[in-house]
Amino acid sequence: MTSPVPILSVQCGKVRSFQGPDNPSAIAKSPAEGPVRVHRLGLDGDEQADLRVHGGPDKAIHHYPHDHYAFWRGVLGEHPLLAQYGAFGENIATEGMTEETVCLGDRYRLGSALVEVSQGRQPCWKLDHRFDGQPVNARMVKARIAGWYYRVLEEGAVAAGDTIALIDRPHAQWTIARAFGLLIAGDHKRDREGLEALGEVAMLAEPWAKRREQLLGT
Repeated sequence: MTSPVPILSVQCGKVRSFQGPDNPSAIAKSPAEGPVRVHRLGLDGDEQADLRVHGGPDKAIHHYPHDHYAFWRGVLGEHPLLAQYGAFGENIATEGMTEETVCLGDRYRLGSALVEVSQGRQPCWKLDHRFDGQPVNARMVKARIAGWYYRVLEEGAVAAGDTIALIDRPHAQWTIARAFGLLIAGDHKRDREGLEALGEVAMLAEPWAKRREQLLGT
C-alpha cells in the first residue's frame, strides 16, 4: 500500500448564477475552514445545480490533483483562479495522487470517512466558461487529467491537514487514466478488448457503465 497523502484543501460551493440565470452552477468552490461532515451524497455545505449529471451517490465527492496546476499555468498563464484551490470545481485537493496512480474501485480513508473511486470526471463546457472561454475542456480530455469521483461507503469528517490513505485496490490494472482513455478520449477505437474487459469492474458507476455499453454498440 502507498503512504497516506496529505489533504491540502477541502472545497465546498453553493449553486449560483453561472452563465445567466438559466445556467446555474456550483462549480465555484471555496476552501472550508475546519472539519466538514462527509455523508452519502457528499460534503456538508456543498451543492450541485443539475442533479441529472452532477452529484448523487456515485459522484458524491470530486477529487482533482493539485499536481496539474503547473500544467494549466503553462496552458493558461497565471490565471487568477489557479492561485487558489478549487479552480476546477474540485472538493479535494492533494499532491501525489493522479489519474495514472488512482484506480477504479480504490478504497480510501478520507479523514475519518471511507470512500470508493466510482468513475473519472467527464469535463464539460462550464470549465471553458469559467476560464474566460479558453478551451479547457478539450485540453483536459486530450491530456487525460480530469480527476475522479468518490462514492461514500462510511460517513465521517474531513479537513485540510488530514490524510487520504489507500485501504484496498481490487483493480490495479484499471487506472483512471486508462478507463478515461477508453470511454472519453477515444481509445476504444483501437482497444475493443480493453473496452470489453472494463465490464469486469463491478463498482463502475452507472454513467460510465452506460457509456461503455454505447461504445460497444458502435
